[in-house]
Amino acid sequence: MDPRIVWLGVGSFAMSTVGFVFSSLLPAIAGETHVSVPSAGYLIMAFSLAYAVGAPVLSAVMGEADRRRVLALTILAFVCGNIVAATSGSFGGLLAAQILMGGTAGLYAATAQATAIALAGPEHRARAIAVVLGGTTFAVALGAPAGSLIANLWGWRGTFVAIAVLGAACASILWVRLPRDMHGTHLPLSQRFRAIALPGITASLLVTLLYLAGGFVMVSYLAPLAMDGAGLSAMALPALLLAFGAGAVLGNLGSGYLSDRFGATTVVTLALLLSSAICVAMASVVTFLPHALAGPILIGLMVPWGIIGWSFPPAQASRIVGRSPEIAHLTLSLNASAMYFGIALGTVVGGRILEFSSAASLGFFAAGFPLIALAVLLATRKSMQAGAPSRLAV
Repeated sequence: MDPRIVWLGVGSFAMSTVGFVFSSLLPAIAGETHVSVPSAGYLIMAFSLAYAVGAPVLSAVMGEADRRRVLALTILAFVCGNIVAATSGSFGGLLAAQILMGGTAGLYAATAQATAIALAGPEHRARAIAVVLGGTTFAVALGAPAGSLIANLWGWRGTFVAIAVLGAACASILWVRLPRDMHGTHLPLSQRFRAIALPGITASLLVTLLYLAGGFVMVSYLAPLAMDGAGLSAMALPALLLAFGAGAVLGNLGSGYLSDRFGATTVVTLALLLSSAICVAMASVVTFLPHALAGPILIGLMVPWGIIGWSFPPAQASRIVGRSPEIAHLTLSLNASAMYFGIALGTVVGGRILEFSSAASLGFFAAGFPLIALAVLLATRKSMQAGAPSRLAV
């Protein structure tokens, strides 16, 4: 494996860590900026929306630019966003930093995957993409708990400083190691969105959006769920995130094997059902058990939740690619945008729930989203079977 691809994965790790560590920082940020925790959740929403829009729009604008320059400048802009966040004394400054970081993270993700493919060659395409995307998985497994631990030791600003240092080192190495004059291909934004009109793509993107929305009704507010709902201390948040991350790695690794053996649609269906069940289980534990029991059980449930949650993305991506393999680069980009639109939606819904109810009730509301997604999936399957025969199963 070309070591330069590994550094592309390190960049993905740094950028993804911001998105996943933020849930543990919300109470501290809310207290220092004098806003409520639900209002602080808008920071996660801003990052997610900027990512969802930035990935296709900025990629279209920068399509023909030199990839080495785009990657280095994108990471440096991301580093600047972290520095702004670490030094900001106002909620508005943090909001601007999140928008900058989200937009640059979306552009980086698209450019890094294309660069990795160019470096590896067609025969190692899947492996190269897996390394870059693996940075996101490790951000969940290691980056988020490490960032939470740093916040406990040196404050939430220290987390952004640490990420900025890692990003700056990654940008320097990529600038030195990547080849010059590696240009991308210009692809108009209209052509990128044309894939939505293909049979089954819109419904599949809706399934992705709903699934992520349900998950992030809870993920975005894990801190109040754990502290207010289960009686855990702030020092327990790194352990909570580490347990979730360990499950995420297992789910991500097992999803490909299970999809190949039983079919991607089967894995997606099970993920939707089990996600709803685990959300209800966590809400029930926090609602009906005393803190002495609820806290440890909640940490234990993070592992199966991570397994279930991260078994969905690879299987869903496989389904979407199977629709039209020849334009996988377009449909996967749209799927990534759908994921972050879902994260933004879930964050807003979770914040509104906290305004009129307790953190313990988040899971009951979250459980409804994967069930609606399952209804969409089944309805689409039925309509596809009733219509013209598809080249590939849904």
